[in-house]
Amino acid sequence: MSEEVETQEVVEEEAAPEEVRPIAGIGTLVFSKYDASEVVCRDPGLAPYINLSTVGVPHTGGRHANAWFGKARLSVVERFVNKLMRTGKYTGKKQGALKAFETALDSMAERSGNNPLQAFVDAICHAAPMEEITRIKFGAVSQPKAVDSSPSRRLDVALANLAKGAQQGTSKSKRSLTQCIINELTKASNGDVTSFAVSKKEEVQRIASSAR
Repeated sequence: MSEEVETQEVVEEEAAPEEVRPIAGIGTLVFSKYDASEVVCRDPGLAPYINLSTVGVPHTGGRHANAWFGKARLSVVERFVNKLMRTGKYTGKKQGALKAFETALDSMAERSGNNPLQAFVDAICHAAPMEEITRIKFGAVSQPKAVDSSPSRRLDVALANLAKGAQQGTSKSKRSLTQCIINELTKASNGDVTSFAVSKKEEVQRIASSAR
C-alpha cells in the first residue's frame, strides 16, 4: 500500500500544470535591454494578443501581411513603430521611428527605474475601447448601434491612437518625436484623460453608450 501511495504522489507532482504567462514572448529581450517576462497585462481580453517576442531588430518586412490574423504574430513594438510612420514626415523612415521609440523607452526607464515595457502595455490597456458603434439600415433609415469590439480590433485602435497622439504632439512644436512618445505613453499608462488615445477611447465609448 505504501508503494502505491508514493507512486500516486509522484504522478500528481508530474501532472501539476505549469505557470501560465499572460503575454507571449517570454524569455526574450526587446532591444536587447528589456525583459518581456517581467511584463503583466491586466486586461485578460488583450493579454493573448499582445506579443512582445522580438528577435534582433523588430522588422519582419511584411511577411505576415497576407495571412489571416498574421499581425498577431508581430511584436507590438513593431506594430507601434509601423503606426508611427504611416503619415506625415515620418513616412517610410522606420529606422528613425525605431530609434525614437528606443530612446523614449530608455528615458522612461531612467526616470521611473522600472521596465518601460510595462508602461507601454498599461498604455495600450487604457487606450483600448471596449465598444464602438456601427450603422444598421432599416430601409432608407440608418441607425447607429453599439457593438462590442473584438480584442484584435481593440489592440489595433489603441496602437493607432497612441501613435497618432505622439505624431500630433510634434506639429507646430519644437518637441521631438521621442519627447512626444514619452508624454503620450506616460499619460496613457496612468489613464490620464489629457492623453489623446485615452480621450478618444472615452469619446467612442460615450457615443456607444448613447446608441444602445
